[in-house]
Amino acid sequence: MIEKTRVETIQMLPFGMLNAFLLINQSNAVLVDTGLPNSEKQVEKVLRGNGLDWSNIRSIVLTHAHIDHAGSAARLRELTGAPIIAHEGDLPQLQGARPLLRPTGAFGRLFHKTGAIQKPFPYFLPDVVLSTGMFDLTDVGIPARILHTPGHTQGSISVLLDDGKVIAGDLAASGVLLGGLILRSRPKQPPFEEIPLQVAKSLKHLLSQSCTRFYLGHGGPLGAGQIRKHAEFLATTGARPTS
Repeated sequence: MIEKTRVETIQMLPFGMLNAFLLINQSNAVLVDTGLPNSEKQVEKVLRGNGLDWSNIRSIVLTHAHIDHAGSAARLRELTGAPIIAHEGDLPQLQGARPLLRPTGAFGRLFHKTGAIQKPFPYFLPDVVLSTGMFDLTDVGIPARILHTPGHTQGSISVLLDDGKVIAGDLAASGVLLGGLILRSRPKQPPFEEIPLQVAKSLKHLLSQSCTRFYLGHGGPLGAGQIRKHAEFLATTGARPTS
């Protein structure tokens, strides 16, 4: 009998304002995103809550290279010995290049001025650098695949499970301000987005892959209907972030 993979949310900030995820199948786990620097304790707490420890993490997948998603990756690789998987489109940022930040609204412009997302973090070279096509996680005990879903950043990727769940990083968000809090069921753009029309294409591609429940880095999760409406909004309005 094939075990069903569980998705465990790791809240890095209160109210789901920043999420990472553990995909767990029996004794195998894949960590998707790592939070800001010094997020090891939050990851370890969820691991132990599921009867696991560092040795159970088989791979670390980064949906993109922003500090709030990749900031603890180097340290968690040291603790787990697990390889880091990322896309070549975000490789410069993982090695120290400044991210391309295009605010999507007033909060993004204010957030940009704080400089928080541009702070340095322990940079590194991923162990597995993806380019095109699909990457299968079955070999590490998790029946899931990774697809390139650019738009938020050029190297954004998503992790698709066999039951319709998908970890979609920052292709969408929900909730007020950074995410979470109230209005969690209402999709919106995250504070920064490189190419909104490309985001729309990536979301529609995920929907075409029978994705039904979207787990997000900020807020969520959202259903397919909510994501479809958001993708149509981006596609029909040609929503452009402010520079």
